[in-house]
Amino acid sequence: MVAAGGVVDISIIMSAVAALAVGLIVGWLATKAHADQIRADLIEERRELDIELSAARQQLVQESHWREECELLNNELRSLRDINASLEADLREVTTRLESTQLHAEDKIRQMVNSEQRLSEQFENLANRIFEHSNRRVDEQNRQSLHGLLTPLREQLDGFRRQVQDSFGQEARERHTLAHEIRNLQQLNAQMAQEALNLTRALKGDNKTQGNWGEVVLTRVLEASGLREGHEYQTQVSIETDNRSRMQPDVIVRLPQGKDVVIDAKMTLVAYERYFNAEDDYTREAALQEHIASVRNHMRLLGRKDYQQLPGLRSLDYVLMFIPVEPAFLLAIDRQPELISEALKNNIMLVSPTTLLVALRTIANLWRYEHQSRNAQKIAERAGRLYDKMRLFVDDMSAIGQSLDKAQDNYRQAMKKLASGRGNLLVQAESFRELGVEVKRGINPDLVEQATAQDEEYFLTDDGNVQEDNDFSSDTAAAAAYDNRPQPR
Repeated sequence: MVAAGGVVDISIIMSAVAALAVGLIVGWLATKAHADQIRADLIEERRELDIELSAARQQLVQESHWREECELLNNELRSLRDINASLEADLREVTTRLESTQLHAEDKIRQMVNSEQRLSEQFENLANRIFEHSNRRVDEQNRQSLHGLLTPLREQLDGFRRQVQDSFGQEARERHTLAHEIRNLQQLNAQMAQEALNLTRALKGDNKTQGNWGEVVLTRVLEASGLREGHEYQTQVSIETDNRSRMQPDVIVRLPQGKDVVIDAKMTLVAYERYFNAEDDYTREAALQEHIASVRNHMRLLGRKDYQQLPGLRSLDYVLMFIPVEPAFLLAIDRQPELISEALKNNIMLVSPTTLLVALRTIANLWRYEHQSRNAQKIAERAGRLYDKMRLFVDDMSAIGQSLDKAQDNYRQAMKKLASGRGNLLVQAESFRELGVEVKRGINPDLVEQATAQDEEYFLTDDGNVQEDNDFSSDTAAAAAYDNRPQPR
C-alpha cells in the first residue's frame, strides 16, 4: 500500500510537473507572441519615426538653404544700401560744389557787369566832355575817329558779355543735367524688375547673347553717367595692330590730359546662372567654382590682349573688366577676394554697374571741371585783351584831347584873323560889297557887325587910348558868333 501510494504520489507529482511545464510553455508561448507583437509594433513605430526623421532632416536642409539664400540677399541688400549711401554722399558733395561754383560764377558775373557799366559810364562821360569842347566843323571827323576806336572795344565788350552769358548758361545746363541724372537713377531703379527678367533670359543664352547683354547694360551705365558718345567716349572702335590684325574694344572712355580708358563687357555668366538656379549645395558649390574660374580665365584672356600697346591709343596702365550683374560680381569677390589683386597684376580692374557708374561720374566731373577751367582761361585772356585795348584807348583819347586842344588854339588864331582886330578879313570882304561888288548872299550880319566893332575898337577905347591887342574874350565871342552863323542850305 505504501508502495502503491508512493507510486500514485509520484504520478500526481509528475502530472503536476507536466501540467506546470505545459502551463509554462503555453505562458512562454503567449508571452513570446505578445513580445513579438510588441517588437513588431516597435519596429513599425521606429520605421515611422525614421520616416519622420528623414522628412525633418530634409526640411532642415531646405530651411538651411533658404536661410543661406536669405543671408546672401541680406548681404546684397546691405551692400546696395552702402553703395546707395556712397552715391548719396557723392551727390551731396557734387551738389555742394556746384552751388559753390554757381555762387562764385554769379559773383564774378555781377562784378563783370558792374565793371562793364562803370566802363561804359566812364567812356560816355569822357566822350561827352570831348564832344562838349569840340566844334561842329571837326565833329564829324572826331565822331568817325571815335567810332573807329570804340567799335573794336564794343566788339570786345560784346564778346566778353557773351562769354559771361555762356558761362552762366553752362552752369544752368549743368544744374539741369544733374536733376536729369537723378531722374534717370529713379527710372533705373524702376526698371530693375524688367532688367532682372531680361538678365535671366540672357544668362540662359550662348556667349554671344551674354556678350550683347553686357554691352546693353554697359550702354545704359554710360548713358546714366552724363558722358556723351562721340565726345567723351567711343564704342566699337576698330584698331589695327602692328601685325596687321584688328582689335575692337567695346568702349574707349576719353580722359582730360589726353588719356584713355578701355572697358571690356564680354564676360560670360553661364556658371553664375547655374549657381543661382541650383537645387542642392553640391551643385551650387560646383557652379560657384566654375563662376570664379570663368572670371579668372577672362582676366587672363583680357590681359593677353594688351590694349595698352595698341597704336594711337593713349590708354592708362589698366583695363576695366565689366561684370554686368552686380550679385555675380559681389559673389565672386566675396568668395575669392584675391581676384582683385590678381586682376591688378594683369593690369585689369574689376567693375560692376554700380562701381563703374561711380567711376564714370567721376570722369564726367573731371570733364566738367576741365571745361570750366578752359572757360576761366578764356575769360582771363579776354580780360587781358580788354585791359590792353583799354590802355590803348586811353592813350588814343589822350592824343585826341591834345590834338583837339591844338586844333582849338589854331581855330582861335584863325578866328582872330577872320573877325578880330584892325583890318580883319570880314571887314575887308564886307568893304568890297560896300564898294559895289555884287554878291549872291551876304555874310552873317551879326558876325559882320561884331567884326566891324572889333575893327573900330582897335584904335579907340572908352578913354581914347590906342588898344594894341585884342581881348581874348572878344576872340572867343567872335568864334562863338561864327559857329552860330546860319548854315547854307
